[in-house]
Amino acid sequence: MSHSFAMISSKPQKPLSGVITVPGDKSISHRAIMFGAIAIGTTRIQGLLTGTDVLHTAKAMQSFGADIQQDNDDFIVTGVGVGGLREPEQALDFGNAGTGVRLAMGLVATHNITAIFHGDASLCKRPMGRILEPLRLFGAKTLGRSGDKLPLALSGTEHSVPITYRLPMASAQVKSAILLAGLNTLGTTTVIEPIQTRDHTEKMLEHFGANIKTTQDSGDTVIELSGYATLKANDIVIPADPSSAAFPICAALIVPDSQVTITNVLMNPTRTGLFDTLIEMGADITYSNSKMQGKEYVCDITARYSNLTAVTIPNARVASMIDEFPILAIIATQAQGTTKMQGIGELRFKESDRINAICNGLKAIGATITEEPEGITITGEQFLEGGATIQTFMDHRIAMSFLIAGLITKNPVAIDSADFIETSFPKFIPLMNQLGSEIQQYSSE
Repeated sequence: MSHSFAMISSKPQKPLSGVITVPGDKSISHRAIMFGAIAIGTTRIQGLLTGTDVLHTAKAMQSFGADIQQDNDDFIVTGVGVGGLREPEQALDFGNAGTGVRLAMGLVATHNITAIFHGDASLCKRPMGRILEPLRLFGAKTLGRSGDKLPLALSGTEHSVPITYRLPMASAQVKSAILLAGLNTLGTTTVIEPIQTRDHTEKMLEHFGANIKTTQDSGDTVIELSGYATLKANDIVIPADPSSAAFPICAALIVPDSQVTITNVLMNPTRTGLFDTLIEMGADITYSNSKMQGKEYVCDITARYSNLTAVTIPNARVASMIDEFPILAIIATQAQGTTKMQGIGELRFKESDRINAICNGLKAIGATITEEPEGITITGEQFLEGGATIQTFMDHRIAMSFLIAGLITKNPVAIDSADFIETSFPKFIPLMNQLGSEIQQYSSE
């Protein structure tokens, strides 16, 4: 089997500069395809992320009976209605799409069908028990590997009962799976969040006409959904992904004399923790052209090279930047003082054990870093030697983060595979090179 490798030079030929647009938001793209597939009528989706993760979700929804067509850059989804999912004829291959597989499990749980869920080697290592526990409370049954890992079969129930579920951890995927199960359940399904997570599912349910209410109660976020909903098709325009925008923005902050603008970036408050943190560190970041796009707030973001100061990340902010800790770790090596990232144990259950992957990668390029069970401590103002090949563990965010690190190391940084970057950020390499970096991709058997 062949693998793609990417080598990045230690310095760009010139400071990073330019205006670019990054692909559509990954979280919203998964949900747009799913909600279009269970709505009555035809939904046009503009700006859909066409990364491999989202395309796996689209293929799965076609297996459930939805019609999905591409019209130039738009996607046209004709749905089957809530309760209308058909039983897939073959196992559903979700590739590396953790969001796709977990949300689809929520849909199946309250339909009288059985589906077999499968994925790539990375996805098959990831825990599914946190999703399956509440789905079993609805009446769903499962059969799978030990530890509730893929591949597994899930049989939904035609006699589902609504549940009230308090999340034991901050997880938008668990919350969303429960709400999707609640759509085809008579009565009110309630999710209680001690720590608020990204709320794209709630916003999209409202966009498609569901009866959903969110309130605050003694510090908890309480989401109540009325079941047996009829969702009506409604067009969607997907803004640029802030998690993808993080890479060129952070690169601009650490490459001298750089200035980069990313247009039309999603600025949902549950997703802006990294930007808030960077500004707190002294980053020269400005927002412009703010507007509402559907039910989401978007704007252009400009980042300029900055002298940064270390911070301690508040636990309350972790959920709003959970995907951005790998690139923040690179930034932290250049900030004055000691950056502490605590309460991030959830990173051990992502596409890789990201805490371990971050620490191993930074040590390989010459950084001093302390790995803890639930956190990372990094002393800044470090000179990074580079000259190493980073093991990415098939994790797209680890891969991109260390390609950015290579912009400031003495010697080039290589990664063991660039294949998985396509799951979330197609054209990452050409877009970064457009700004002035030197990322060279080559193939090796």
